[in-house]
Amino acid sequence: MNHKELDVWIKSIDLVESIYKISNTFPDTEKFGLTSQIRRATVSIPSNIAEGAGRKGNKEFIQFLYMALGSLTELDTQYLIAVRLNYINKDKELELLINDVKRLLLGFRNYLNRKL
Repeated sequence: MNHKELDVWIKSIDLVESIYKISNTFPDTEKFGLTSQIRRATVSIPSNIAEGAGRKGNKEFIQFLYMALGSLTELDTQYLIAVRLNYINKDKELELLINDVKRLLLGFRNYLNRKL
């Protein structure tokens, strides 16, 4: 399976791009804190999808989708922290993108589960 053709991978790459842009506005004091953490969590999402796609079967792929979901939840929490600390304003487009990626991850996981 080519991960680059999966809607969930494509959307998660869009999410990485958005997070990198928005985290550029964080204070310099957060360079090794929240900025680094939110970027690592975001990059982990498409990375886990890609790694799962390269594994030998759907069961392993599903485990990597769970890791991607965990990273997405981590990202969502870090986004909310950045909003509460007034590093950024609430961003409806970003929130929709986060929800889209979550919906796609869950849907793809369910699809692979049915194929087991």
